[in-house]
Amino acid sequence: MSWQAYVDSSLVGSGHIDKAAIISVAGDSVWAASAGFTVKPEEMKNLVAILTNSAGAVDKAHADGIHVAGERYVATRIEDRSVYGRQGRTGIVVVKTKQAIIVGHYGEGQQAGNATQTVEALADYLIKVGY
Repeated sequence: MSWQAYVDSSLVGSGHIDKAAIISVAGDSVWAASAGFTVKPEEMKNLVAILTNSAGAVDKAHADGIHVAGERYVATRIEDRSVYGRQGRTGIVVVKTKQAIIVGHYGEGQQAGNATQTVEALADYLIKVGY
């Protein structure tokens, strides 16, 4: 399956995510993305910094928020491989695998818990198959 197919079928196709992207774990390239969901280079680098907790990035994320596709999200939870953010009734789920970072966005009509489960399940699968 292509990276774009994972975005279109496994994430957006689930009905629990309305926009998504898969980027490299180094934060230097976008492998696939929903139309109109553009994760900027500086946002990718920031996500990598948060997920690796380099240079106090986690504290900065809690203080300043997380920026994805030009929007600011309040950091609600940051764990070893996962970052969760909210903006009103919408939010993001970011999960790191061995070689990729999956970014899922859920809209007002979608549940945060379902979105989290969808993104985490794809991450578990990719890790299992070596990505």
